[in-house]
Amino acid sequence: MAAAVETSCSEFTNLEVESSVCYGLKQEKQLSASQRRCYSFCRRKSFAAFVASMKDGCPDKGSTCWCCCGQTFSEHAAIHKHVAKSHYSEVQRLAQAAYERLIKRLEEETQPPNGHEAEAADISAWIPDISRVSEEQLRNGPGKVLLYYHYCQVADPQAVCAWQKALCEKLRLTGKIRVAAEGINGTVGGTDVATDVYIRAMLSHPVFKMEKEDFKTSDGGAECFSDLKVEVYKEIVPMGVDPDIVSYKLAGVHLDPEEFHKEVEALLAKGDSSSDTILLDCRNFYESKIGQFTRCLAPNIRKFSYFPDYVDQNLDLFRDKKVLMYCTGGIRCERGSAYLRSKDVCKEVYQLKGGIHKYLECFPEGFYRGKLFVFDERFTISSNSDVISDCRYCGLPWDQYELCSTQFCCQLVLSCPSCRQKGRTACCPSCQTKGETRHQETSQQPKEACECTDTRARIPQDV
Repeated sequence: MAAAVETSCSEFTNLEVESSVCYGLKQEKQLSASQRRCYSFCRRKSFAAFVASMKDGCPDKGSTCWCCCGQTFSEHAAIHKHVAKSHYSEVQRLAQAAYERLIKRLEEETQPPNGHEAEAADISAWIPDISRVSEEQLRNGPGKVLLYYHYCQVADPQAVCAWQKALCEKLRLTGKIRVAAEGINGTVGGTDVATDVYIRAMLSHPVFKMEKEDFKTSDGGAECFSDLKVEVYKEIVPMGVDPDIVSYKLAGVHLDPEEFHKEVEALLAKGDSSSDTILLDCRNFYESKIGQFTRCLAPNIRKFSYFPDYVDQNLDLFRDKKVLMYCTGGIRCERGSAYLRSKDVCKEVYQLKGGIHKYLECFPEGFYRGKLFVFDERFTISSNSDVISDCRYCGLPWDQYELCSTQFCCQLVLSCPSCRQKGRTACCPSCQTKGETRHQETSQQPKEACECTDTRARIPQDV
């Protein structure tokens, strides 16, 4: 799923790699998920490099062709098929070598300078005493999911990462936490007892000067996440812009839910004459599809990392405008508003403090209608009964996401119960066909893009 996960080669710097890198192809399934993604990256690059080495000019045809094994190929599909069939072992050897070189380089990058072992930070003082809390209280009983973030200077992200892993494991919490030099961003689930202890630990930590209001809560628990993932990144929200270039410190003016509600109310009261204000949804299309503020501009983008390009290609849309921004919990608006302000085209830039989460706590029947997408196995939470999206197959109102039924596809699909009973459970016709014929390679890795996203413009032109 797209909520899911944006991984680049640079993120492998923080992998816990095995001391030995002698992973044969037959052992690929034994690698961790992160290592498999790394290996898959090397395999794609090696395949592309092998094909490129066969490239040759075709003067008689006035085009490019590929020469291999005494044959000439004029189409990409034909040379790709030939290489995959006739040079499989060679490509695999190249991929294995590339993987080993990459792992070695990443291991070297993670070593402390001058060969000295880094002194491990003492995180024991940051772990609360829960001797009076029983294992039963940590594992069973009513629970909730926490969503939070906090921007601040973190001198030792690795130490914070180690502390978070130890703390969450001790409290039997699951979820996802991103740590960076610019702060922390997380969503975790567990019992009420466990999450309350977690909040107290966060509030008492010397680096994070957080308040209880920084945590958004919803019904759930540890079962909402498949596991616990805590890692160090360059950004605590993946916008793809160096935090040192566009900092959260440049963010727009924060409006609490009551102030934001009044702004939206005034905007709607103006009707079509409100051409000087834009209500901007900073989330991705699958989020805004099932829930959004009335009369908002919801960019048709698949990832938040596309947002900077969207702004760049639609600058005239924001010129001399007052912009009201919102997202799920507020974190994307911090960097998103900073980037928009850096372009120096808007008259004013405001953002909803605490995001839709906090707004719905104050105005469950307010101007936000439909479901709120969340990045866990619940997919959505709701505060009102409106259904603003429909089934991709029959067009009837429906807003409950399911993962595409085709193996290895990570896309989400809106398919109503009636259509699902008819076997319409894939995200697009291509995946539906694959699911029916079952012609899937067992070595294929989960993919983030599919036919239904490939045909969509990466950056829409809304000017």
